[in-house]
Amino acid sequence: MSDGKAARSKRAFTEISELRPLFSVNTSMAETVIAARNLRKVYRSITALDGVDLEVHSGELFGLLGPNGAGKTTTVKILLGLTRATAGEASIHGIPVSDPESRRRVGYLPEGHRFPGYLTARETLSIFGRMSGVDSATLARRIPGLLERVRLEKWERVRVKKFSKGMVQRLGLAAALVHDPDVLLLDEPTDGVDPVGRREIRDLLQEEARRGKAILVNSHLLSEIELTCSRVAILRAGKIAAEGTIDDLTRRESRWRMIASPVDEALMAAFRETGAGVERQNGHLLLSVRDLDHVNALVDRVRSRGASLVELSPLKSSLEDVFVGLFRPPDAPAPAAPSKEGPKP
Repeated sequence: MSDGKAARSKRAFTEISELRPLFSVNTSMAETVIAARNLRKVYRSITALDGVDLEVHSGELFGLLGPNGAGKTTTVKILLGLTRATAGEASIHGIPVSDPESRRRVGYLPEGHRFPGYLTARETLSIFGRMSGVDSATLARRIPGLLERVRLEKWERVRVKKFSKGMVQRLGLAAALVHDPDVLLLDEPTDGVDPVGRREIRDLLQEEARRGKAILVNSHLLSEIELTCSRVAILRAGKIAAEGTIDDLTRRESRWRMIASPVDEALMAAFRETGAGVERQNGHLLLSVRDLDHVNALVDRVRSRGASLVELSPLKSSLEDVFVGLFRPPDAPAPAAPSKEGPKP
């Protein structure tokens, strides 16, 4: 290595070590990888977290959502040992987050991250890998494949200062993966990335989850979370306001779309006699019911009157609808109808 490269490498080590938690190579995984119990964090008179319980399992893509100030960043900082909880406990692979050993299995992508502009993409990954304890021979094999996975293979010897925001984001994801961690904490991983790039990053993350990694994604991009994650938690004022699978949160079993033929006023009146809400909309009926038994009773009414059931499907909202609904003022009008429909039974 030339004197110039050696000096740049030493300087970069110093700069990056101040920004990055301790990482190392992949080890075995437990079923529950990230766990938090009754987490509280109080900053003087501000309660940032107020009794948060959280679990992320191996092979899972988990989304952490919430508006600014909801407690998302505080949660991630506690998991990384960057700040201490006022009360409660958190662990990674059963190791308390107060122990630096818990972070050896973690890859982290912060929001708005920066790399020294004088480094190339290859040099950046090499430094991150060496800081994580990965040997030079392994890095020589791993870095070309990582750059290819994030579509930067043609830019490996280009200095980072010439990269676009989206390219820096891709490089950041590669840096989080360079030591092949089994836990990923990602803050806005598709920020600044074009639509094609977002799709590629989603595919990459889903591939990593299939390999058994536990992945927690912190994001404001609800549509991306809905396409990427299998389960989410929504934070509101430091508390979990909603948690579950995307299907659980977006499915509204009390609202159904029905197409039957023929439908006359007598059939609609028969529906209303059961206590169902009925509304015609664009050639179909929107039904508001109590439960699944109520739906079956309406189907019986259709058939008893000689009509044919053409379609019956539960209505779903989007994740954005659920999110906005949680933060809508009590006196604000609700949307007239959900924006998505579930699969036909």
